[in-house]
Amino acid sequence: MTVCRSLLILLVPILAGPLEQARFAPIASAAAETPMNMLAAQIRSQGIACERPKRASRDVKRSGPDHDVWILTCENATYRISRYPDLAAKVERIR
Repeated sequence: MTVCRSLLILLVPILAGPLEQARFAPIASAAAETPMNMLAAQIRSQGIACERPKRASRDVKRSGPDHDVWILTCENATYRISRYPDLAAKVERIR
């Protein structure tokens, strides 16, 4: 009986290590997501080309309490993106 317990005490940390890493893997990948990458993915899903996004900045003057306005600079163009909850983004090409 004590041999079984001793073996169990030794094996649990060895087996739990990979499980702990797998549990926190989605958190690590979510931390890598930036507003720039999320905005680029959103406008691509709406059929607008954004090749290699460079930066995204929030337009505080145009943003409101119920929507955000962002300026997204891609290699091929610059876009003003208005985002409302539960709606597709309104995208205007600036340059």
